[in-house]
Amino acid sequence: MILLHIDWNPSPEIFKIGSFAVRYYSLMFVIAFMLGLHLMKKIFIKEDIPLEKLDSLFIYAVVATLLGARIGHFLFYDPKFLIEKPLEVILPVKFSPFRFTGFAGLASHGAAIGIIIAMYLFSKKVLKKPLLFILDRITIPVAIGAMFVRFGNLMNSEIIGKPTNSDYGFVFQRLGEDFPRHPTQLYEAFSYLIIFGILWFVYWKTNKKEKLGYIFGLFFVLLWSVRFVIEFFKEAQVEGREDWILGLNTGQVLSIPLIILGLYIMFRKTK
Repeated sequence: MILLHIDWNPSPEIFKIGSFAVRYYSLMFVIAFMLGLHLMKKIFIKEDIPLEKLDSLFIYAVVATLLGARIGHFLFYDPKFLIEKPLEVILPVKFSPFRFTGFAGLASHGAAIGIIIAMYLFSKKVLKKPLLFILDRITIPVAIGAMFVRFGNLMNSEIIGKPTNSDYGFVFQRLGEDFPRHPTQLYEAFSYLIIFGILWFVYWKTNKKEKLGYIFGLFFVLLWSVRFVIEFFKEAQVEGREDWILGLNTGQVLSIPLIILGLYIMFRKTK
């Protein structure tokens, strides 16, 4: 069973100059955004949308993802820190002592909220189309981007799974452990790759995109259902939240209303 057992202890930093470090996590974000830009360019060309609007979309998406995920992390998991040190939440630094930290601590639920708000502004001010039009399309690169973010989490040895109580799993030696855990980062990453494939097929090979919101709703149902299931194998991100409400942890509780919202958007009656 040795092939099922992996001792995991990579450095999260690619290189470091003084207090500034380039991390795999940051690199995964850059790859996610660049790939997303490439995919959206293909979609804009197909939809005959002027490509100059793509630059604005990129800025809206990057700012919304980082700020939404960052604020969401502290709002949902550490609200005390958000109240006491709001600047350290928004800026990628710590002040006491001063050092560059990057955006460590990001929540996907917060990113989802941030992106929806940003796309509302983008659709009204730049695109001049309904909100659900752009949400249907931007969810496709978001799905594949989420895969790279989880690879970054794996390189950071964070968002770890529960012990497997067997020879199978990853031993996160950087955390000082000597027993295998579920590699939930990989579970999620490969699930997001499958979701991307489904959304890409639906957009390019079916007429479902003609119904505003269908692809966006499908994305929400698939993404948050995956998140709900994988949370059973994942350690709670906040101590004491393993059994937050009705035996569910924070991530699962937050996912339920988003699944319901996705189903409603998919199957609502339209003119």
